[in-house]
Parts: sequence; structure tokens; C-alpha cells
Amino acid sequence: MKMTNKEYSDYVKQKTPNSKLIPNVIKAFAVGGLICCVGQGILDGMKAAGLNEENAATAASVILVLTGALLTGIGIYDNIAKFAGAGTLVPITGFANSVVSPALEFKTEGYITGTAAKMFIIAGPVIVFGIASSIVYGIALVLFKLV
Repeated sequence: MKMTNKEYSDYVKQKTPNSKLIPNVIKAFAVGGLICCVGQGILDGMKAAGLNEENAATAASVILVLTGALLTGIGIYDNIAKFAGAGTLVPITGFANSVVSPALEFKTEGYITGTAAKMFIIAGPVIVFGIASSIVYGIALVLFKLV
């Protein structure tokens, strides 16, 4: 069946479901905000337990990443993401989800060729960019301090 560009565009508009923008934004904001509030609570709890600001922040990050990975592993995080959409991507738990999800998907291929090889398929570019940009920043910092 041959279609013109206009016919195809009309067909796509007819078949594409309408987005519920306002409810989706509210759900994303509420769930993302809730995750951030939990993170702030963990941070405050770590400081109340006697950790300094830097160590408390590190502990809170580790706890949030571990929680995100654990919830992904037992299948809960995906349900939260289906409900909240982008609200689960922005917090640090979304990063943990992006590392664990491909690893789980390819675990049937074995630990090395499946889980280990696919673990960073989504998060890998973010990690590579972070490392590369930190190297460039470090070199620039050294050069400008010497001048």
C-alpha cells in the first residue's frame, strides 16, 4: 500500500493515543519529589547519626542507588516507573534502574556475556561522558591555575 507523506501523517495522528499531559506531569512531579524527599530524609538521618556533610551525602547516595537497584531487581521499580513516568528517571534511583534493568534482561546469556556485558548498555554513555568531562575539566583547572 503506497501512501503520500500527508496520508501517512494523518494515519499516524489517527493511531497515536492522546497524551494525558497534565496528569502525567503531576504524577511525575509527585513521585520524583517523593523520592527526593526520601533522599533528603536519609541525608538528614545520616547527619543526625553523626556523619559530616560529605560522608552523609555519600551514604545517602549509596542507600538510594542500592534501593533503586533492589527495587528494580524484585520488579517493583518498573511498576513505579509505569505510573510516574519521568519522575523516576531524574533522581539517582533512576540511574540504578538503568544499570540493573539491562543486566536482568540479559542474565539468561550468562554472567559474562549477558549480565556483565549488558549492565552498562544504557548508563555506559553517561559514565563515559562523566569521566571524559571530568578529565577535561581537571586538565583545564591545572592549566589555568599554572598560568
